[in-house]
Amino acid sequence: MSESNQDQHYVIIGAGQAGAEVASSLRKRGFEGRITLIGEEQAPPYRRPPLSKAYFSGDATGDSLFVMKPEQLEKARIDFIGGVAVTAIDPAAHTVALADGRSIGYDRLALTTGGRPRPIPVAGADLDGVCLLRSIADVDAIRERCREGMHITIVGGGFIGLEVAASARKLGLDVTVVEALDRVLARVTAPVVSRFFERIHREAGVDLRTGIGVQAFEGDDGRVSRVTLGDGTHIDTDLVVVGIGLIPNTEIAEAAGLAVDNGIIVDECARTSDPDIVAAGDCANHPNRFAGGRTRLESVQNAMEQARVAAATMLGAEEVYEAVPWFWSDQYDCKLQMAGLSGGFDAIVLRGDPESESRFSAFYLREGRLIAADSVGRPQDFMFAKKLVTAGIAPDPEQLADPDVPLKEMLPA
Repeated sequence: MSESNQDQHYVIIGAGQAGAEVASSLRKRGFEGRITLIGEEQAPPYRRPPLSKAYFSGDATGDSLFVMKPEQLEKARIDFIGGVAVTAIDPAAHTVALADGRSIGYDRLALTTGGRPRPIPVAGADLDGVCLLRSIADVDAIRERCREGMHITIVGGGFIGLEVAASARKLGLDVTVVEALDRVLARVTAPVVSRFFERIHREAGVDLRTGIGVQAFEGDDGRVSRVTLGDGTHIDTDLVVVGIGLIPNTEIAEAAGLAVDNGIIVDECARTSDPDIVAAGDCANHPNRFAGGRTRLESVQNAMEQARVAAATMLGAEEVYEAVPWFWSDQYDCKLQMAGLSGGFDAIVLRGDPESESRFSAFYLREGRLIAADSVGRPQDFMFAKKLVTAGIAPDPEQLADPDVPLKEMLPA
């Protein structure tokens, strides 16, 4: 690496998994200059997916979540500044301003600012005991309130809500899930898959209410004790967890003049509208051939793989982010693994019966081509589905439905 590169300073705003991956990728690619990683949380970079699952239920410790511990950051010569927010970016001066008054100069900048939980806009949302879940501190605060036999109401029947519901049942809590849409996971799966997850939650003792929203939270002495639903009925509760989506953290990017539209706009190389600034992860809106246009993905896969491309771009390489999206969710003993994006499907093929079995796959087709797959308890199906979706094949539906026909036989030669 040239002497000029050794003297350069690369700054990363956002110390989650995407930010950590940008930093470590820079080092793996031979960057010898200075790297500064800035995070609003005091903790070093950690994995968020286990928060609503293993960490909430007590099956994982806080130490097991960290992707880069302080000693690893030091060994990689990554300067970590935790517990402080970045308040402004000045692209012309190539500086970032911190809330503690410091100003830091940069040669290249990466934005991995992630997102924050969407608050629910109803009366009483500010009552004590109405909780959002995004950080270790959030889960710790919720866990401290949990006692066996108490009642928890979860607002939102997406991944976060259902994962918290399963973890809460494991802890012995009485659980109600309230979902405004007519089925759980409605934005990401077909009705047949939604029905499977509704069944396993009800069998686990969850009071699942779909097609109804929350009108208000009520309580005495500033603490929540009751949820009023849209039809006027009430749920007595000890605790509420709201999981209704994520708002991308784009404010400092927009204030700096970067293009923003449901995320920070980037090209296929993770480059923003400023050539010296890249963005990756939950905060980035990128072109995606599997989505048929631009999209913003909230997944670890997206955060990690896009972060590697962002690091390459910072170093002057022209690599393209084009990995097939994939997701997963653990609920009770069921692991849901999803490959591709199912939006716009016009046919669905089942391998196994979700109505009576605990292991099955649902394959989504559009104009005969496989665009996505949901697999429950069938990891081999998921593994090959990723390859099939990437290849854009048009499989024989009868073979796709036949569990005796290996999916690998459908891959192009």
